[in-house]
Amino acid sequence: MAKQTNRNLKPATRVVTGGRRAEWTGAVVSPPVWRASTHLYESTAALEQGKKGNADGRFFYGRRGAPTQWALAEALTEIEPGAAGTVLYPSGVAAIAGALMAVLKPGDVLLVTDNAYDPTRSMATGLLKRFGVEARFFDPLDIDGFPDTFCDRTRAVMLESPGSLTMEVCDIPALAAIARDKGAVSLIDNTWASSLGFTALEHGCDIAIMALTKHVGGHSDLMMGSASAAEPWHSRLRQTAQALGHVVSPDDAALAARGLRTMALRLKQGTESALRIATWLSARPEVARVLCPMLPGSPGHAIWERDFTGGCGLFSFLLADADDAARARFIDALELFGIGYSWGGFESLAIPFDPTPNRSASPWPPAGWTGDNALGIRLSIGLEDTDDLLADLERAFAAMEKR
Repeated sequence: MAKQTNRNLKPATRVVTGGRRAEWTGAVVSPPVWRASTHLYESTAALEQGKKGNADGRFFYGRRGAPTQWALAEALTEIEPGAAGTVLYPSGVAAIAGALMAVLKPGDVLLVTDNAYDPTRSMATGLLKRFGVEARFFDPLDIDGFPDTFCDRTRAVMLESPGSLTMEVCDIPALAAIARDKGAVSLIDNTWASSLGFTALEHGCDIAIMALTKHVGGHSDLMMGSASAAEPWHSRLRQTAQALGHVVSPDDAALAARGLRTMALRLKQGTESALRIATWLSARPEVARVLCPMLPGSPGHAIWERDFTGGCGLFSFLLADADDAARARFIDALELFGIGYSWGGFESLAIPFDPTPNRSASPWPPAGWTGDNALGIRLSIGLEDTDDLLADLERAFAAMEKR
């Protein structure tokens, strides 16, 4: 790869070619791992000159990265149309925190989607509150009521689609347009679909955040996050990240870049397998409802089909006429699904969930759903053979019925 990536290439090509500048790779395919805290200068004059530039590609000090980190950031920018640049963070949560701190100040109001990732919610009511930011939660499906949630201190809106655990797909273009009209910055946690499945900036968002720990890493062996944006927000993100001392390991950056190269294929396989499993689950008598926006007839499918070009292997389902013990028997009986947090790796995972305690603006279960539907299980479908995963789920349902 001797030239910088052409943005007219298809997304699946850009994940392969992005960030592979000749000056960073030399004669090899991928940028080598540059481990360094100190960057040396030829003279004091060069040292002074180095202070005048602050951009990827300019050596200064290890905290600002080197070719390994720069290459990953550039590759991520290449797959987010409209972005001027990407900032890397040591985790997805750090990316959310860094992005929010870049746009908020004491006295500001932050609007947060009520179905947000739990650490996002905790950050809004904890860390940001201590810094003088007021968080207010809103129902992301209530477009008509959304404008009324703003006040003259509202500076930012935190979005997520599909919603964490419960998988609601909201109308991001409509919400982002309202936020912009109100003078607020719109940020989105776009980890579920990634920029390959949902081009957040093109759909009206100002800042697109991803937990690279998930799909980009793809192998459950690194922690990292990113935020991509156009100007002036990219510069604001960069300045805030540097002020907070955010930096990622070059070794982890190399792992993330390696995972990025195969992400399109992994997402395609995970989506196909998840759709087949979701369809199978929807016909099970033990299942009250499948929460998979890719599945026709599932809540949010129409908006997903309109706005998204891809999905992933993460979805949820709700048990019918089951209690906590039965749900535990189901999950504990799984052999191919690990029990653990995170997702987006090559291995399948399952966890129980009940979002009821973490809702304040939208009820769970939604109005009209029975109380039994509150017991949920989230599945992350990996790269195992789909038939083997179905057989594993079949065994788990049998174990659930045993008392």
